[in-house]
Amino acid sequence: MRTKHEEALRLDNQVCFALNAADRAFGAVYRVLLRDLGLTYSQYLVMMVLWEHGGTTVKGLGEALRLDSGTLSPLLKRLEAAGLVERRRSPEDERSVTVTPTAAGDALRDRACEVPLRIASATGMSLEEIADLRTRLDALTRGLDAAALAVGAETGPRTGKAARAGTAAGAGTAARTDRAARTDGAARTAAPDEAAEPPGEG
Repeated sequence: MRTKHEEALRLDNQVCFALNAADRAFGAVYRVLLRDLGLTYSQYLVMMVLWEHGGTTVKGLGEALRLDSGTLSPLLKRLEAAGLVERRRSPEDERSVTVTPTAAGDALRDRACEVPLRIASATGMSLEEIADLRTRLDALTRGLDAAALAVGAETGPRTGKAARAGTAAGAGTAARTDRAARTDGAARTAAPDEAAEPPGEG
């Protein structure tokens, strides 16, 4: 008979592993659905933000997607090379770069409208169940963010490689949690009164 500590260390009891497995399963489905659009999952997320807002700053994109500039810049470079987005430096503040979809990028939105519907169908869940899952995952992400801040406050600031490694690990965990929660696009856009929603590298 296993002890509580032994049970706690079983892989099947780890919620993080369940989320990671769901993330990978989502990635496999998205990879197929996005193939015709010529987008990776990460690029798809960027385009979703731009379709929703019509354009935003690189900083705003990073905050919305929980990505640092080192990860976001190559994504935008590839999307720009594909003729889907345009980057312009602000004349008022050269440190600020605005990203907007091009005409081709806007046109891609119509073709993407089917993706969230097919994702919702692939989950085998009702829209109500998807919406509830998204709410729970949002709460989980907020709780983990708060816990990370608390642990950071207890251990004090880190410098150099340790700080950079911690930031990268935190961003990766957040991105994986967010990707597992991306059924919210289906929950929002698959509703009857709405018009429209692998892990891959850009």
